[in-house]
Amino acid sequence: MSKNMEPVDQREALQSALASRERPPKASPVSASLTFGGRSLLKIKYVPEQLFDITAFPIIFLLMFTYMFGGAIAGSTAEYLQFVLPGVLVLTVVMITMYTGVELNNDITKGVFDRFRTLPIWRPSVLVGALLVDLVRYTAASAIMITLGLILGFRPEGGVIGVLLGVAILLVFSFSLSWIWTTLGIIMRSEKSLMGASMMVLFPLTFISNVFVDPQTMPGWLQPIVEINPVSMLVVAVRGFMEGSAAMADVGWVLLVSAVLVAIFAPLTMYLYYRK
Repeated sequence: MSKNMEPVDQREALQSALASRERPPKASPVSASLTFGGRSLLKIKYVPEQLFDITAFPIIFLLMFTYMFGGAIAGSTAEYLQFVLPGVLVLTVVMITMYTGVELNNDITKGVFDRFRTLPIWRPSVLVGALLVDLVRYTAASAIMITLGLILGFRPEGGVIGVLLGVAILLVFSFSLSWIWTTLGIIMRSEKSLMGASMMVLFPLTFISNVFVDPQTMPGWLQPIVEINPVSMLVVAVRGFMEGSAAMADVGWVLLVSAVLVAIFAPLTMYLYYRK
């Protein structure tokens, strides 16, 4: 009898020991989001090659377009730099927004995504943390671009405040655009298919725009298409802030487009996230 009772006593002792301990408090949404943001920063620490898109990419683009095409387009590289830097800044940051979806897709294909879903946390924190780190990446890319521009001779008439406001509205738009890639990151079955779909969207948006040339120099039938392009609206707003001539209507359109993107794709992402 004593032998039979011994396992029962051990189980009761174990249950008693576990029950007497106080459970750690559940992480708040802010704490969980910051934790997952820290996870993304650690991935950059151990794989620093991920920073190429926010370091080498902006430098190459600005140098290439300023010195290869500046003389032909504007007659002077110095004059063209004043025009093209805000556009290339927008182009660079908008292009790297796709990596939000790429990282999410990698977590899904590797099975990490399933582990996160079993944790007792605020579920959106996985995505919010990644998006917060992406804002850091966008800010770093902007700082590199503007610093290089100042070295090359860029002189924003809007001053420091104008530059900061231009970067701020760029970050708002980029944050909203990132939700499209989180949606695709959940839907697409591989990283390559996601990047292909992203490029199909980003290339027309960034190159059929006013990033490199004034729309007035384009064919008449193309000008309306360029003007209603959300990237063109963003470039106009950023240029306006940096030149000290920003119009509230231009800023308002960018904020409206950003709000619409978040209103559509943030709930869609969370719906797919819960049902994946």
